[in-house]
Amino acid sequence: MPQLPRQRRGDRGRAKIYALHAPEVECIGKGKARTRFEFGCKVSLATSNRPAPGGQFLIGARALPGNPFDGHTLAAQIARTERITGIPVERAHVDRGYRGHDADTQRVFVSGQKRGVTPTIRREIRRRAGVEPVIGHMKTDGHLGRNFLAGAAGDAINVSLAAAGHSSVSSASG
Repeated sequence: MPQLPRQRRGDRGRAKIYALHAPEVECIGKGKARTRFEFGCKVSLATSNRPAPGGQFLIGARALPGNPFDGHTLAAQIARTERITGIPVERAHVDRGYRGHDADTQRVFVSGQKRGVTPTIRREIRRRAGVEPVIGHMKTDGHLGRNFLAGAAGDAINVSLAAAGHSSVSSASG
């Protein structure tokens, strides 16, 4: 870690080290008043929009090292979900962090979007708010909030195990 002695408090960018024990940790800007930043690895989750009997079932989860822009990861996540399920994704409902995405604009709907939104799609967008508690529960109960596995491979393994654990608990309680 030769850059550590030269590192200053105001430094920004990929070269900055946030944790000595885990140099792969990145600063993720949240854009919220209470918690402006989180430190760790960005995660992408895919769920179905239909409510399952036991709770929200996770279809796809993956770690995104390097802190990419949310919109640049959407097309790959949709393709991965289609590959896993074998069913084409009709509509994807995402939060406002995905504005300027790289996916098909005809089937992606951003929260707060007004154009081209039918009553059915509006109802589905409101249903998307049910995903936020899933993320919160995975951070606390699924141990996504603190990863004890080392490196970028450990981040990917932790996300996969947390998603599998959440989905198995959801299916067992239903």
